[in-house]
Amino acid sequence: MTENNSKQAEPETLPYQSGLFKNRNIVITGAGRGIGAAIANYLQHDGANIVAHLGRSENQTLWQFPDNSSGSGSIAQLTGDLSTNEGVERFVEQTKAQFGFVDLLVNNAGTMLGRVPSSDMTAAHYHKVTDLNAKSVVLVTTGLLALLGNANSASIVNVTSISADTGGSPGGSIYSAAKGFVSTYTRSLATELAPQGIRVNAISPGTIDTDFHQRYSSEEKLNKTAANTPLKRLGTANDCVGACLFLAAPELSGFITGQILGINGGMSYV
Repeated sequence: MTENNSKQAEPETLPYQSGLFKNRNIVITGAGRGIGAAIANYLQHDGANIVAHLGRSENQTLWQFPDNSSGSGSIAQLTGDLSTNEGVERFVEQTKAQFGFVDLLVNNAGTMLGRVPSSDMTAAHYHKVTDLNAKSVVLVTTGLLALLGNANSASIVNVTSISADTGGSPGGSIYSAAKGFVSTYTRSLATELAPQGIRVNAISPGTIDTDFHQRYSSEEKLNKTAANTPLKRLGTANDCVGACLFLAAPELSGFITGQILGINGGMSYV
């Protein structure tokens, strides 16, 4: 990438602590890298107690969470394949063993699993993509609803994508459609759970300079995207943290539910 659009160094955490999440119980899926890791890292520093799903591999150590220090919360790092019913059931049971209630669920697990043209699409690939990006969100949420109901002013923040609105790039149609499902599920669930005092919102990242795009997008494509973005750069994982925290904290967004917050440098307006 060009010098102006080069990947920004990610600090270990954001340069402030709000204290809003101290002693709150939080579950984050897909926390082993990228956006999920940045959110988990901040929340632990802010004093939250976290169950962090890192990924499928039991050897997953892609993100070095800091050691507990004064003011930091606890973190239980779990692994498992959330694209399978068995993997979700195991994760839910492990979470229940940690917490009697959940203040915040962040459904972040998901990835494209390769760019596959429609002419090459197989049933197996379709199910792999939708099981991870759509079905897992439903099953994890359903499995933890009782714990969310046990909390005071619980919140769910789903992670969708700008591709849910734009359709994404060639080869990513099923991923984009799965993220569209998450956006619609967010709005519908918000209405359903509102009487229980559980708010449901989503963040919708644009092109965020994480290993997702290092795997699935060329340098030329990323440079072009940055040049076409009104803010003239790609996003970073930490750009997504503040938006997630805003939607998660009842002190900041207690009257907001069913919303999709774009984090895209203005790309949705061009």
